[in-house]
Amino acid sequence: MDLAYIPSPSTGVIHLGPIPLRGYAFCIIIGVFVAVWYGNRRWIARGGTAGTVADIAVWAVPFGLVGGRLYHVITDYQLYFSEGENWVDAFKIWEGGLGIWGAIALGAVGAWIGCRRRGIPLPAYADAIAPGIALAQAIGRWGNWFNQELYGRPTDLPWALKITEGANREAGTYHPTFLYESLWCIGVALLVVWADRRFKLGHGRAFALYVAAYCAGRGWIEYMRVDEAHHVLGLRLNVWTAIVVFLLAVTYIVVSSRLRPGREEIVEPKAEKKAGEKEEKAEGSEKAGESDASADTESGTAPDAVDLGKDGKDVEHGAGKS
Repeated sequence: MDLAYIPSPSTGVIHLGPIPLRGYAFCIIIGVFVAVWYGNRRWIARGGTAGTVADIAVWAVPFGLVGGRLYHVITDYQLYFSEGENWVDAFKIWEGGLGIWGAIALGAVGAWIGCRRRGIPLPAYADAIAPGIALAQAIGRWGNWFNQELYGRPTDLPWALKITEGANREAGTYHPTFLYESLWCIGVALLVVWADRRFKLGHGRAFALYVAAYCAGRGWIEYMRVDEAHHVLGLRLNVWTAIVVFLLAVTYIVVSSRLRPGREEIVEPKAEKKAGEKEEKAEGSEKAGESDASADTESGTAPDAVDLGKDGKDVEHGAGKS
């Protein structure tokens, strides 16, 4: 009797003539678009202008991709620089291998540059895009499904992932850790959106909540994985990273809430300036209308003014009739 399982794609690449279309790359690209789209909606709701999130993402995304790849190559250097390995493979990002820790760290540097150029506080921007980043991760993890990588221990559960024979992998059914993390990231996004509405999180605390919640899930999901990794005191390196980053994020939430309670009133000075100019124009138009009406009344030339003559007939002022 065959067990139920999640099938893996026979290939992660579809060739459109000479052009290879890779599932991993598509998942990353779609995730970025979702993050920017949703981040833009949240930014406008907080008082920012449309397009600002995308403008800053032009800096953040490339930095994030480089950071994610650097973290992966540094922590798994044996895959590229050991005897018999080809170091050129370190640049083949389409084959998989992006470390979220490096992506967020260096992506934050790119976002800081973009925010600084526009005079925007980075914490406010980070709060706006936090749920979008979680959703981008949820979509991006499906790239691992296309590449048949980052799965967990063998299992015969109905939702087991079927892996086919290939380089550095054995055929069998395994825990679909990519799916676990994808679902967890969706939950993280919903948690941040709810908490942000309920507690009016500001000054980077929504982003810190995203980081803490993601690390809590990544810790146990990472523990289930069976791919090669460095170990420290019996735990995978990424488990320790998740623990340390979780503690830092929680500490930031506590300290920040005491030092800077509440939420920023102004997140984008440019948007505030435009709003002020519109209000001034509207007030000027109202005052001009009031002045015209007052002048008409004082001069007695109101077009609808009607009076009665001595003989009881209507007399239209200013019309030359009696």
